[in-house]
Amino acid sequence: MFVNAKEMLQKAAKGKYAVAQININNLEWTRAVLTIAEELKSPVILGVTGGAAKWMGGFKTAADMARAMDASLGVTVPVAIHLDHGTYDQCLACVEAGFTSIMFDGSHFPFDENVAKTTEMIGIAHKNGMTIEAEVGAIGGEEDGVVGSGEVADPAECKAIADLGVDFLAAGIGNIHGVYPENWTGLDFAVLEKIAGLTGGMPLVLHGGTGIPADMIKKAISLGVAKINVNTECQLSFAAATRKYIEDGKDKVGKGFDPRKLLQPGFEAIRQTVREKFELFGSVGKA
Repeated sequence: MFVNAKEMLQKAAKGKYAVAQININNLEWTRAVLTIAEELKSPVILGVTGGAAKWMGGFKTAADMARAMDASLGVTVPVAIHLDHGTYDQCLACVEAGFTSIMFDGSHFPFDENVAKTTEMIGIAHKNGMTIEAEVGAIGGEEDGVVGSGEVADPAECKAIADLGVDFLAAGIGNIHGVYPENWTGLDFAVLEKIAGLTGGMPLVLHGGTGIPADMIKKAISLGVAKINVNTECQLSFAAATRKYIEDGKDKVGKGFDPRKLLQPGFEAIRQTVREKFELFGSVGKA
């Protein structure tokens, strides 16, 4: 059921729920996400950053692993594999690797250059049956070397990028990657509402989904957000479960050092985190 993200996100935008992009980092991450998506009958997007792909052996290795696992597990729900915050060269690599969707992040370029490069990448993606996400207003924080200052996007620039023919749009509205600081002022819903009005119902993307309060998530969805990215929260839950296993000394009992046993608590923790996100975003049963 590997597909591009167009239909699932258009349905989400119309149905006022959001599809989760869960970033994957290895086999355990991928299996955790696919099995809970199938269990809850939720569409899902597997996100892959350049850094995660490098760790897994390259974009093709990541895509081939996910496809093979999807097939061997008998997954029936729609699944997209999507490049997260891609450079120009990474986008081209993902076309060759068999990804179904890409994000070209030109938000750090001057606006005219972002428009030119995004236009070129739209043509390449659509020629290959892929969906494409673009970004206006850099997302705050850092993710695999991609650093943003937490800008609030210009709604007019969002319309200009949307009009190029992208399939979904990430617009900075004060959201950041990673853990939110205590002095974070929240999402700018007035700007989100303007962007939604100008982009004509295009599915909008909220990056930095970890740590945003549930009421803000629900309001963002009501205003047009149809895709929400989650990465850090799964990493934190995986780390906490693994730490507890070690601190409890379970790795020293019998063959508790076996990686299949060592990684099991983290695997289950990811599944629980993803379950909570599917439920919060309203995508359960929407496959």
